[in-house]
Parts: sequence; structure tokens; C-alpha cells
Amino acid sequence: MQDLKFYREGTPFTGRIGRTSTTSDPAWPQPPRAREGAPNVLVLLLDDVGFAQLGCFGSDIRTPTFDRLAAGGLRYRDFHTTAICSPTRACLLTGRNHHSNGVGIIQEMATGYPGYNGMVPRENGFLSEMLLAEGYATLGIGKWHLTLASEYASGASKARWPLSRGFERFYGFIGGKTNQWVPTLVHDSHYIDPPRRPEEGYHLNADLADRAIEYITDLRTVAPGKPFFMYYCLGAGHAPHHVEPEWSERYRGAYDKGWDRWREEAFARQLAMGIVPPDTRLSARPPWVKAWDSLPDDTRRLYARQMEVFAGFMEQTDHHIGRVIDFLARLGELDNTIVLLASDNGASAEGGEHGSFNENQFVNRVEPSVAENLKHLDDWGSVRSFPNYSWGWAWAGNTPLRRWKRYLHQGGMSDPLIVHWPKGIAARGEVRGQYVHVVDFAPTILEALGLEPPAVLNGVVQRPIEGVSFAHTFNDAAASTRKKVQYYEMIASRALWADGWKAVVEQPQGDPLTEEMLSAQRWELYHVARDFSECEDLAQRHPEKLAELVEQWWVEARKYNVLPLDSRMQLRMGERKPGTIPAGNRRVFHPGGAPQFEYTAVNVKDRSHTITAHVDIPEAGAEGVLLAHGSWFAGYSLYVKGGRLVYVHNCMGLAEYRIESTAAVPAGRHTLAFHFARTGPHRGRGTLLIDGKPVGEGEIPRTVPHVIETSGEGLCCGYDSGLPVTPDYAAPFRFTGHIDHVVVELDDAAAPSDSEAQLRNALTDQ
Repeated sequence: MQDLKFYREGTPFTGRIGRTSTTSDPAWPQPPRAREGAPNVLVLLLDDVGFAQLGCFGSDIRTPTFDRLAAGGLRYRDFHTTAICSPTRACLLTGRNHHSNGVGIIQEMATGYPGYNGMVPRENGFLSEMLLAEGYATLGIGKWHLTLASEYASGASKARWPLSRGFERFYGFIGGKTNQWVPTLVHDSHYIDPPRRPEEGYHLNADLADRAIEYITDLRTVAPGKPFFMYYCLGAGHAPHHVEPEWSERYRGAYDKGWDRWREEAFARQLAMGIVPPDTRLSARPPWVKAWDSLPDDTRRLYARQMEVFAGFMEQTDHHIGRVIDFLARLGELDNTIVLLASDNGASAEGGEHGSFNENQFVNRVEPSVAENLKHLDDWGSVRSFPNYSWGWAWAGNTPLRRWKRYLHQGGMSDPLIVHWPKGIAARGEVRGQYVHVVDFAPTILEALGLEPPAVLNGVVQRPIEGVSFAHTFNDAAASTRKKVQYYEMIASRALWADGWKAVVEQPQGDPLTEEMLSAQRWELYHVARDFSECEDLAQRHPEKLAELVEQWWVEARKYNVLPLDSRMQLRMGERKPGTIPAGNRRVFHPGGAPQFEYTAVNVKDRSHTITAHVDIPEAGAEGVLLAHGSWFAGYSLYVKGGRLVYVHNCMGLAEYRIESTAAVPAGRHTLAFHFARTGPHRGRGTLLIDGKPVGEGEIPRTVPHVIETSGEGLCCGYDSGLPVTPDYAAPFRFTGHIDHVVVELDDAAAPSDSEAQLRNALTDQ
């Protein structure tokens, strides 16, 4: 058999072409191929996991898989992120700073400035694009959150979805968070239903691990020697903290001691492990976190259960990641896979003082109370909950550091990092102290693979990589940090690290920042090379060093598109984004399409409106959903059941208001409608109509004021996705008659808005 001949794709044909095939020699264009023996790359990114929340970083949470990777590799104690979700991910995937990527803040808060528009430019190639061009398979699993919220809809542009940025396959969720029991799943570039229901044993962590193993299996079936880059991002431990009881029950009673004692014990373990420098001090408890011993018994019982569920969630996460790691080991590929495991920011305090059983209440400015949370204690972590823990546990989760996610003290942006690559790293179980930032991942991976950053990628001239490789530290514990400076900015809070010193100023978030406010701000100064937990502010003792760092911050800000500084929160949320639905008071929906989410769904909240379904009912009758938005955590649904037209308004799980028609829905072509007449703020009267004739009415004394979705369960025509709005039916409860279309008409008044509620929703989405 004649050997195949190849030539590099895009170069001239190297065979011979005669007048006939008998006088010709074939050759095949060959796409890029990685070098023989090139390692795989597996990036594992946890979400909202604090510095002290892995076993190998001092936690009592059992994380045997993560501990195994640490024991076979390296732990970096001086690793940093941007302090928030989307910006960290943009840095990781491009090797450029978050503002250089246009992702200076989460996608939902994008503004029309180069550093904040949420649109990563093509000049900043993704690792997936770089490695695809070098012959790697590129596989995306889990959370994305690098698409503008106005582009989440199925019919929106896919220019910023994973398959448009170098990933050959993707399975996960596009937004910032999702329900672990009933996630809003995307397969490649389309929405799908989860393969099973929660009552059938479904959980997202298990599903993602199944899919990761499937993708590797598929690759090895046809390309046994082809290396892969897998970007595997967990929803854990971001809220909602969802986990099966068999995991959370393992921790029953473990946290009755409270966060103060837990923190002391975790710190002692960190010192013993060498995971913090020996002269590190435990930073003080902030005044807004109450001392555990000062709390009433019921309050402590509530808070302890919240942490039990979180701990079970983390151990279950570790278990499913372990299945993927074990699979690579069985293939004989684990030793030649570069594994980098990190978190995207510090532990999250968005559960507030008391935590939250239903996060939708928080985003709608209903402050969760201890008493209300206690009513649901037995369901905490179950499919009936959408929970987050108290900020006391977030503070403890960042031991020994100050603050938490979103802030630029160490607790917001110092995170665990594990690097495991036995074939390339001789050290086992060592701790590294070199300064590392998430922007350094891409150049480090490229150097480890023996690759140069491309000058041109997909026909686009590339901007220089801004991160600094730390690959030289893999086999040299004494190697100096090559990075000399790293700036930070988050919602106008600012910090700068340079040669072991750090200047930081936390900007109050809300009102616009003025020049006068800038002049009055007091920066803090820490020698973090000697004061790991920022316990001693040296600003007054070293004013010249502080002035030097502050001036350097402004240099970096101008260099990397950080300006203008913008401390606005509510106003930023309210700014119109590209791709949003055109203004208008009439929207038409057709049955069977993918859900429309909060940013593109019709906004009927606190506004008079009419929903009219044009249907054809068969002689035998029909039932099912006409239009629904939300879940049993909040939402509304217009449907037919038992021959009657029904409307249900679920007010954040606190109350359900149901109106049912007094007349049966007749066979034939008809209009089935619901009219809401607003009678005051967040209340009104509902009327059901068949062919324009009123057939039922009732008061709705309290409506969802601002935000319906907590978990991406969007507006659906002809069915109810995910969890149902009401227990009156089981989702999806597809309509069994024929829906021609459904019209939603709004009154002429603009929808009352609460930008703080919109902001709260965005912040829980990080």
C-alpha cells in the first residue's frame, strides 16, 4: 500500500499533478500537529472558594483529590486573582490583564469604555485558540461567563460563546451561576435539557465529570496521541450550595464550634503545613462579623448547618473531579498532564449576615431573617433551596486573610493554587512562595509546552502577552519572582503590588467617584513579603514608598485601559447594553423556543400588562403551560389544567397567588388571556379572559418586585423549563393543544426600576 504524503495546511501542494492520475502523485494537506509526547493541559477552576477551604490549604473539609494533586505537585501560597469572576477568567484565558480584555468587571455591569465593554478583542487570543493552532484538541467544561448578558439568548450572536473562541466542544453554562439540580445547560452553541431530573439522581457536578470523561474518551478513540487542553470550570462552591444529603450529613455537628474557633484551628494547620509563612499573624475579626459566642442558640444552629452543607458540597465536588483524575491515571496520561487547580476569587460574602435559603429574596431586597431561614433548615442544600451561607463563613474561609470576594485586601484576591505535572516537575508536595497572578497562567502554560505566543492568530495581529511565566519556579524553590509589578482595580477600589509591597484603597461602592473624593482617600500600605495577612498598615511610617506605589498605579492604569474609574453600581447596571431587545410595549413569542433570560425576557414586573395566547384546543381538551417565567423560587405561569385556565404568581417562595377560571376552556380556536392591573407598588388585580370575556379574577397583593430569575430559568412559551413556577404541575408541562403565538402587551408607563435590586442580582451572578 502506498504511503500517504502530507504537506502543511496553507502551504503549496507538494505532490505531482500530470495530465492523468497515472502520471500524478497525491499529497494531503495536514493541519497543525503537536509535537510527539506533548503534555495535556487541564485547568480546573473552582468558584468562590477561599484560601483556606481546601484540605491541603488548612481546611477540615475532606478534599482527597485536591490533596493528592498537591502531594504530587506544588502549592503556591502567593497566588492572586482579580477578586471577581469574569475578569479572572478573561486574564486566565488570554494572558492579558482584565481591562486590556475589556472585562474590568462582570459582564452584567459592562459599560461603553474600552476597559469595561465585556468584549474580549480578537487581538487578545484565547489559550484555546493558541493551542488549537498548535494541534491540540480544545475542550470546554462548566462555567463560561465571558459573554455579554444581552447575548445569553439562544438567538443572539455567538461571537463570544466558547466555540467562537477556539473551543471545539463545550458543555456547561454560559452565565455566572446555575442551579446544580436543574442547570441551564448549553451543549456546544445551543441550550439543552439536563439528561435527568433531580428526582432521578441528577447533579451538575456529576454530569460535568461524565462529560469530561466522555470528551477524552471520544478523543482517544480516534486520536490516541493527540494532546488536549481542557478548561474545566466548576460552579462549586458558588451559591447555590446544592448537594445530596449523604455528603452534607458527614459534617453534622462539625461546625457547632463556630467560625472563630474554626479559623484559629485552620490557621494552626496552615502554619504546621508551611502554607503560610511562619511569621504570619491571624488578622482580626471585622466588626460586622459577630463573635460566635455572642450569638443565640438558634442562630448558631442555622449558621452551623449552612457550613455543613457547603462542606459537603466541596467534598462532593472533589469526588467528581477525582473521577476525571482517576480516568486520566487509568489511561496512563496523568503524569504527563499539566494540571493547574485554582479558584477565581476569595470566598463570597453575598449571603449576607444570615445567609439565605432562597437567594431570590436577597436580590429582591427582602433581607433573609434567622427565623425565616430556620423554617427551611431541613431543606438546606436540597432542590427546594437556593442557598448561600453567612458572611461569617466567607470570612473564615479566607483565613488568615482580610476581607472577601470583590475586595482588594488579600481575602478577596488571594486564592489556592495547585500545579501537578509529575513528568515535568521533580518536586513533590512542596510549597512555593513566589508571587503569581492569574494573568501569568497563559505564558506559563506556553513556556511549559515549549511554545511562543503567536504574533498572528486566525489572521489577526496579536497584542503582547502581559502576564509573566512562573514555569521557572516549578523545579527551583529558591527562584526569584520574575514579576515586578501587578495592578488591581475592582469597581474603583485599587491596589498595586510591587517587589513585596502592596498599596491598597477600598472605594465605597455606589455613588459616582469625584476628583474631590479621590483626593481625600487614604491609601494603606503593607509589606506583604513580611506581612502575609496585612495586619500592619505602614502608610504613616513609609509615606515615600506609598507615594511611589500610588503613582505607579496611575501609570499602570493608563497603560492597561483601567480609566475611567467608576464606583457606580446601580447606575452601571441600568445602562443599556448592545444587543438588548429594542424598546417597545409588545412582544410576540412562539412555542418551543429556548428560554429568554432576565436580560432579554419581557419585563412585566410591577407593570400593568396583558398576556394573550392564540390557541387551538382539540375536542378531547388540552392542558399545559402557555407562558411561564421563573421557578418555584419566584415567577409566574399562565397555563391550562383540568380544563380550566389558571394563572399563578409565585412571590419569591413566600406566597403563591392563584386565579382559576370559573368556566372551562372550550374546544376550537380561542384566545386565552390574563390581564394584570397595577393598583399600587408591587400589587395589583388579575383577570382571566377567554375570547375577551372575564372568567375569573383575584387580588395579587404582593408581586415579585425586581428580579425573577436566580438560576437562569427563563421565560418559556408552551412549557416551563427547569423547576416549575408552582407545585400545581410537574415541569416541563408542555401544552398538548396548539399554540399559534402568545402576545405580551405592556401599558404605556415605563417599568418601575430598582437598580439596587438589579445590582444585587448581578453580584450574586459572579
